[in-house]
Amino acid sequence: MKILVTGGAGFIGSALIRHIIAHTEDSVVNVDKLTYAGNLDSLGEASSSPRYAFAHVDICDGSALKRVFDIHEPDAVMHLAAESHVDRSIDGPAAFIETNIVGTYILLETCRFYWQDLDAERKGFFRFHHISTDEVYGDLEGPGALFTETTPYAPSSPYSASKASSDHLVRAWHRTYGLPTLVSNCSNNYGPYHFPEKLIPHMILNALHGKPLPVYGNGQQVRDWLYVEDHARALYRVVTAGEVGETYNIGGHNEKRNLEVVETLCELLEEMAPENPHSRANREGGFRSLITFVKDRPGHDLRYAIDASKIERTLGWKPEESFESGLRKTVAWYLENESWWRKKGSDPF
Repeated sequence: MKILVTGGAGFIGSALIRHIIAHTEDSVVNVDKLTYAGNLDSLGEASSSPRYAFAHVDICDGSALKRVFDIHEPDAVMHLAAESHVDRSIDGPAAFIETNIVGTYILLETCRFYWQDLDAERKGFFRFHHISTDEVYGDLEGPGALFTETTPYAPSSPYSASKASSDHLVRAWHRTYGLPTLVSNCSNNYGPYHFPEKLIPHMILNALHGKPLPVYGNGQQVRDWLYVEDHARALYRVVTAGEVGETYNIGGHNEKRNLEVVETLCELLEEMAPENPHSRANREGGFRSLITFVKDRPGHDLRYAIDASKIERTLGWKPEESFESGLRKTVAWYLENESWWRKKGSDPF
């Protein structure tokens, strides 16, 4: 297959491309605008493969997108390009509306006209896989509740509302035009190459530099954490074996309070970076003394948790990493890859 991946220089997109190049015989076309969070260095050795190509294109540019389709003639599209940071969506929602809603519409239309012109065999083989988030469901009430594929949408932030809108567009293009689409909604991802404004890398890098570790509210917000390489395996499974028109929830089975995540990171850093001047060996209280509670985010959802039984039952996928093993790998990667997070000559945290 030749797979066109939008947002392939981002966190999840780059993990997906690394997985495809390393573990399959498929080819990849990476379509990315290269915004602040896009980094081609995140592709590692995959970028030197003869089965990899890059197109510096904004999904909101329909003419440029059509040229990419005409040149590369993909067999599938995996759509990850999105503005994704909740705080940024609160401060400036316009970019989220433009990329996540308008960009998805333009991509869908480009795919629709391309797909309609394919011969019968290729038309039947083509897939459009839209990658979304569990945040479209809002938050959960009660400790035992889980998001399923039929949970009603109740987004709380401009970010989650824009992603909910794009999900609805994808399903409408399947129902109205017959475009062979699939949707997946994932829980919080973490792992190597994560842009440092997100919770886990932000806390790691702040701790290493003795900066405050800001925790919203009382830190009791619960998230289900999914190691990004497990997610990449799931996404490939969905696009190659999923049933057209279906939705698949992808979760890590790792519900943790935000404060618990930060405290675990501090303990790992005490073990893995004991020589750091801010560790317990060199500072009273160690890394934990840097934890600072700050005013909560507006509209902050309290709890997310995914029921991932459908993808396990129907497609045979389940996560390989526990939260403990994945978090240890993540901390080790940031300790060993300073050159990546200091790209462009400045600290991005």
